[in-house]
Amino acid sequence: MLKKELLELCLLQLLDGGDKYGYEVLTPLRAAFPDTQESAIYALLRGLGKEKYTEWYMAPGDGGPDRKYYRLTPAGLERLEALRGEWRHMRDAIASFGVE
Repeated sequence: MLKKELLELCLLQLLDGGDKYGYEVLTPLRAAFPDTQESAIYALLRGLGKEKYTEWYMAPGDGGPDRKYYRLTPAGLERLEALRGEWRHMRDAIASFGVE
């Protein structure tokens, strides 16, 4: 599982908790992966939309301009489950070498 897939797993996991606007996704991902550029995260969001794993809608912001909210689609939920399985497999494989 490469970094892009880890970012994708984490992003989809965030959206599994409910709809989020861009900054709500960006903040925890940048904290977990500080060397990742903001533009890469937004590019990943766009790519997930093209793959039909996510969709977006506009909603009023808190006293400011409208915000773009992202949510999982049924296909996105399936993708999340597949990535979780890959993660578990990789985690177990690495643990078999005594790496924690």
